[in-house]
Amino acid sequence: MSPETPAQNADVASLSYEQAREQLVAVVNQLEAGSSSLEDSLALWERGESLAKKCEEWLEGAKARLDAARATTEG
Repeated sequence: MSPETPAQNADVASLSYEQAREQLVAVVNQLEAGSSSLEDSLALWERGESLAKKCEEWLEGAKARLDAARATTEG
């Protein structure tokens, strides 16, 4: 995966949880390899932040749905 600019991170909004998580793992692996330039590392970091936020949004949404389902069955 090549580093992307913040404007190119707009595609993150359309990713499923699994896609975002997979891409986040790839970004982390690239950053841990340490072979990128500073500019590329910053772009990767920004991409990773966007992907992590998307994953968190998916997980929060899933938790809210589970909580609502539990409240319905318990109430």
